[in-house]
Amino acid sequence: MLGCGIDLGTSGCRLALVDATGLIQQLSCPYPGPFHQAGSWRLGVQQLFAQLPEEQHQQIEAIAIDGTSGTLLACSPAGEPLAPALAYNDACPEQAQRTRELVPHGGSAASSSGSVARSLRLLEQLREQPGSELLLRHQADWLMGWLLGNWSWGEEGNNLRLGWDLLNNQWAGGIGRASWANALPTIIPSGQLVGPIGPTAAAELKLPANCQVVSGTTDANAAVLAAEPQEGDGVAVLGTTLVLKQFAPEPLSGPGINNHRIAGRWLVGGASNAGAGVLRQFFSDEQLEELSRQINPERSTGLSLRPLPQKGERFPIDDPELEPVLEPRPVSDALYLQALLEGLCSIERQGWQRLEELGAPKVQRVLSVGGGANNPQWRALRQKLLNKPVLNRSKASPAAAMARLARQTATLGRSSG
Repeated sequence: MLGCGIDLGTSGCRLALVDATGLIQQLSCPYPGPFHQAGSWRLGVQQLFAQLPEEQHQQIEAIAIDGTSGTLLACSPAGEPLAPALAYNDACPEQAQRTRELVPHGGSAASSSGSVARSLRLLEQLREQPGSELLLRHQADWLMGWLLGNWSWGEEGNNLRLGWDLLNNQWAGGIGRASWANALPTIIPSGQLVGPIGPTAAAELKLPANCQVVSGTTDANAAVLAAEPQEGDGVAVLGTTLVLKQFAPEPLSGPGINNHRIAGRWLVGGASNAGAGVLRQFFSDEQLEELSRQINPERSTGLSLRPLPQKGERFPIDDPELEPVLEPRPVSDALYLQALLEGLCSIERQGWQRLEELGAPKVQRVLSVGGGANNPQWRALRQKLLNKPVLNRSKASPAAAMARLARQTATLGRSSG
């Protein structure tokens, strides 16, 4: 029997199948429509399943999904989107004061880049009144609801930015008492058997009726699991955004900090709005590959850029007003790319320093996952600036990590039942 994992990133969807021996199938596709339209997420998943041989469909016993952390959707109780989703990097500075009133003690939920602020903006946009029927669901939770035909649930890691308190297993601050609290999901841990796939999704994806839906996690957590870190390792997810994660004995507290619990261990970290997505504002993938080969990591450009895609940062500085610094631009495109990469290296160094200042163990080695892990020049620049070994895990697959989680959970469920 097969476990199926779905990884939803900023740029598209990935699907992986695993059996008892390991990974047997991996597919990917861009979203068929705008990222802010939830229908694009569902269509992307459907397109991936359409590429699988029919006999594989019937062998899938469990499925788990990871999604972009903080991408939030307002939908009806039947899962119908009511407005475009707000993405993880859509800051809502106009909601900063109301957010702090609801979550006064800091953390990612208190940030104007968190999901509480996005919730307030969505509620204001829809002019919803207390008691009206509306649900607030993050990307992975909304798709899990589609698989189940039931949008009641929310996985704990995906809801930390919405104010879920992992330490006390309750909504933080005044969120649970807010007039819109009925829009919040019922929280379940990652890796839990939620139930069998619903008849509608089973028919659309040609999956067996006894296929089990397992609660997944965030895309960054899935990438960490895929890297299989050892003691003393930190994991850098070099995707559209830069995400830093490490295991720690205790959760951390601070603006822009995320604390997750994976298999009983605390996974701490933060996510910058900067990342490889900024590079694509200036260069195509082909140009990035060619220009990277021209970079000499031993010679610094001497420039100090801050490669944010737009105004606003989450981590290592939580400042919705922080401006990008993308100039001066050298005549040489290769030098400009190097300066942008050096700026990302600087943000990463500040990030690891920030985690250590807040009480995380000092990272001895960095494992790199995501698309940027394929770039040897970026790795060399990072290793030089971080002054520690940087190892690329470019083949690590978050979708495969979710497929393993789904299969292991279903196997445990069978043996305990």
